Formats: sequence, structure tokens, C-alpha cells
Amino acid sequence: MHEQALNKTELSRLAQQIKHWGRELGFAAVGIADSELGAAEAGLQEWLDRGFHGEMDYMAAHGTKRSRPAELVPGTVRIISARLDYFPPASADPHAVLADPDAAYVARYALGRDYHKVLRNRLQSLAEKISAKVGEHHFRVFTDSAPVMEVELAAQSGLGWRGKHTLLLNRQHGSWFFLGEIYTDLPLPVDAPEASHCGTCQACIDVCPTQAIVAPYTLDARRCISYLTIELKGSIPVELRPLIGNRIYGCDDCQLVCPWNRFAQTAELADFGVRNGLDSARLVDLFGWGETDFNDRLAGSPIRRIGHARWLRNIAVALGNAPASPEIQSALGARRDHPSELVREHVAWALKGQQTV
Repeated sequence: MHEQALNKTELSRLAQQIKHWGRELGFAAVGIADSELGAAEAGLQEWLDRGFHGEMDYMAAHGTKRSRPAELVPGTVRIISARLDYFPPASADPHAVLADPDAAYVARYALGRDYHKVLRNRLQSLAEKISAKVGEHHFRVFTDSAPVMEVELAAQSGLGWRGKHTLLLNRQHGSWFFLGEIYTDLPLPVDAPEASHCGTCQACIDVCPTQAIVAPYTLDARRCISYLTIELKGSIPVELRPLIGNRIYGCDDCQLVCPWNRFAQTAELADFGVRNGLDSARLVDLFGWGETDFNDRLAGSPIRRIGHARWLRNIAVALGNAPASPEIQSALGARRDHPSELVREHVAWALKGQQTV
């Protein structure tokens, strides 16, 4: 059965089959949206014009490909969005880790295997199941890997609504999930968007350590700890370093405080289980990893992409924020003459903080 021959009833039946296959592949839910993102395009352009993307130049370089799916993948008329829960079921209490200044806080999504591969493989399998059913159809799968407005598309496909922290929220699953997409030329029936359920709550805005959520639904990435510890390649602004606390890779504060995450589900896939004890590791121990240790232990982890120097940069900041101790001062001192100027600068700052506490 080729897609050109599918009538309205067959397309409707196929859409239900796709959602069933998605659940079989481990996705919590699958939804379908059309490719019209005109309203979101203006908001994206305003955000870029205000410079909120920081050094993420690629966000501006892609032009309208992000908001016009058919420009990115010609022929696209529908987007199949999928949601996959990731919160590791057997991990240390995140609140307890944040409260311990000698512990390293790693965003919960990064404790296990790199989500890009996990999602991409499942999305590819889903797309191939569709091909086996209808014959060849033009598709492309995405997982946070191209100019795709994934939250907007997921919201339009009925998987949830955009929260004031800009992440997707769902009443049954909170926000601890990944999103992935299949762009397709199949004219499938679309799902209805879900209404917003944030109401007057602004807990995420109030809790943000660096006040990066400058208004409801508006994030200044330049102040966001996830951006500072992951995307930013250079020096972390001095005025923001004390606000980072012990967060060495990403930040979950806006999710941890969200009332909807009381209903969040833990990951069903073993891929997202904790590796290397990163859910509650000590800062000093992680700072002692050499480059070989870093590359070997974090093989298959999303953390590896920042490289060893930025890993040390981030941990140095956290050590500088920790209560003064001879152990920390000794660890920092051992990196004082590191080959990387980036590392040396942040180590010097941390040592100064240790000596003045």
C-alpha cells in the first residue's frame, strides 16, 4: 500500500498504528502535528534579535529552516513527535545532592547513556515500520540534532504544553522526558494541541539560580546554567560563578520545583540508568579525573562532548563555591598549572574563593 493510495480512513488507521508502534518501542506517547509554525516563527526571531541565544550562532544561521519544516526537509507535511521518559529510577535524591556543597550535581538527563543515539534508533525503527506498512515514504528523524522547534511541534501534536520555563509539560509525566521527531510527507490526521495548565504558578521563574527566565516563556540562555556549563566554550562570567553552586553539568532547578513533576514517571529503559556514580559523586573525586579517565569513563555519555577542559572548568567553579577545606585547596592547587588557559583561570578564581571564605 503506497501513501499516494491511502484514503482518509486508511490514514486515520495508520496514525493509530503509529502510536501503537511507538508505545511498543518504549515511547510514552506519540502525537502528530502539521508543519505550520508561523506563530512561533515571530517569537523565535524576536528571541534571536534580543541575543538570548548567546554563542549558539547556529540558531540564527539556520534562518527559517527551524520554523518552516518543509525548508529543512522538502515535502514535509506532518511531524510525528515522540516522548521518552528519562528520570533514572534508582538515583540519589537531587535535592539532597544540591544541598551538599561537596557533591557534584549533574542534570538528571545526563546520568546515563547519550539520549541522541537511544532516541534516534527508536525513531528510525518507527519510521521503518511505517515504510514496511505503506511502502516508501519520504522521512527524516531528528533528536535535538538539527534546526527543529521540538517543543512547539510536540505541543501542537498534543503531547503537552510549553511551560513558563520553556520546556514541555504534561499532566501525567511532568517534564522529565526527551523529545524526538519524524518529518514525513504522509498527510496523516493531526492531533489537537493541549491547553496550558501553568495557571498563575511561576515557581520555575522564582527558583532559577541565575534568574535566566526573564519572563514567562522567555529564557535568556546567556544566564542559564545549562548553557554556561554545556554550550559556552569560553570563560564563565565571573558574576554568575557564585550562583552556579555545585552544578557542574546542566541544571534541573526549574523542573525540580514544578508541581507537575509530582506526577512524573521514571525511565523504563536501562539506557538511562546512572553510570559512574554521577548522581552523587564528590567534586574532588571528579576533578581528579585525567583526560583519559574522562574520555574512557564517559564514553557513550552526553557529557563527553564538552571535553575535559570544560569539565574541569565547571568543577573548578563548584569547588570555589564549596566551603573552604585543605582537600579542595590541594585539589585545585594540583591543577594550577594546567595546560589549558581556560582551566587555569577558573582554578585561580576558585583558589581565591577558597582562601577568602
